[in-house]
Amino acid sequence: MMNPRHFFRMAKWARRPPSSKQVKLVLGIIVVALVIFGLERLFGTPDWMILNDMPRGGRINR
Repeated sequence: MMNPRHFFRMAKWARRPPSSKQVKLVLGIIVVALVIFGLERLFGTPDWMILNDMPRGGRINR
């Protein structure tokens, strides 16, 4: 079931749709995210982005 707030937001967007500039901005962000995702799938994740394994409990024994 949807929150009634979503219906109010949908009604607002139906009456006053976002500007083309705002739509282009959102689509541009989505495209950049998909390009980054595609590059990571194609070439893999760099070693500096991979977290080291943590022992159970989250404590690091030194």
